[in-house]
Amino acid sequence: MSIAIDIRKKLGDFFLDIAFDSDAKRIGILGPSGCGKSMTLKSIAGIEKPDGGRILIDDRVLFDHGQKINLKPQKRRVGYMFQNYALFPTMTVAQNIGAGLGLSNEERNTRVAEMIERFHLHGLEKHLPGQLSGGQQQRVALARIMAYRPDIILLDEPFSALDEHLKERLQHEMMTMLEDYEGQVILVSHSRDEIYRFSEELLIMDSGHVMARGKTAQLFDDPGTVAVARMTGCKNFSAAERLDAHHIKLKDWGITLELVQDIPEDIHAVGYRAHAFEPIWGERQKNCLAFHLSGVDELPFERRYYLLPEDSDSRTEDSGAGGSLRKDPSELICWFIQDRERVQMDGKPTPDYLRLREESIMLLRK
Repeated sequence: MSIAIDIRKKLGDFFLDIAFDSDAKRIGILGPSGCGKSMTLKSIAGIEKPDGGRILIDDRVLFDHGQKINLKPQKRRVGYMFQNYALFPTMTVAQNIGAGLGLSNEERNTRVAEMIERFHLHGLEKHLPGQLSGGQQQRVALARIMAYRPDIILLDEPFSALDEHLKERLQHEMMTMLEDYEGQVILVSHSRDEIYRFSEELLIMDSGHVMARGKTAQLFDDPGTVAVARMTGCKNFSAAERLDAHHIKLKDWGITLELVQDIPEDIHAVGYRAHAFEPIWGERQKNCLAFHLSGVDELPFERRYYLLPEDSDSRTEDSGAGGSLRKDPSELICWFIQDRERVQMDGKPTPDYLRLREESIMLLRK
């Protein structure tokens, strides 16, 4: 199964211009609200009509502006799950699953029974959506989609309205239910955790365009540019000056890194994730940052340290060893530690340095 999309659509001042093709089974689209993620899904499903371009699933044309092909949604064999599941409130579970199936009564009843069995909905057949839990509603919505036997399933931020404690459970439950689905699934989300957990291939969108595309884990490890690194959740950045093939100066942090790997000539910034620092007590080691503390936040399951760079201009004259908050908090360096590390830190003095592990250093272009 493969999908190929090359579409353009203008809506007011917004312009969607997106092109990609993929044979990956699980595709994620990550981006901020209003970047065009949902419009892309709706164009694939036939809910929105692009102004130009083509949409193909395998060799089957769903939309071709030039050839004036625009299949109706029910002809596309595309399953679309909305954020609120869009179940019919006055229909029972069984009726929702069978709604719109172009089958005889006997065939529809058989198909509904298959979905009831597959999605563990026994005993709920006559319940209305308002009588169901969030997880049960999700299973009904997915059962209704699967009853159509679609070639592709589109998930439009299906967890965005859920509380955190429910979200993780339903994410796991949906992934389990989709394990034996042979078609493609595209998940749209603004949540990095959802996307990373779900997708094998990732598109990162902003302002109607694809900023980056690749294997999900690879894009998180090596985002390539500052903009993409920010989208994947990196908190720490410094402008950088390449000194030679193995040395790079972090101009905002006041330190120079020595790397084993070759540093490309077009690198202008360095990124470093807040959880990747290694605390060092005692003498300074290679690729270390002095621990000039600005502040600490205690969260239920995490402690967050905010540090000042080493350059003298970044601290006030009377800040002393601990430093003080910079005028621009975005210039502080973030070090986040989880519960287990927090327990290990308790009772110890603050580190003298934080070490940047080479394997975690992101060399970034503009």
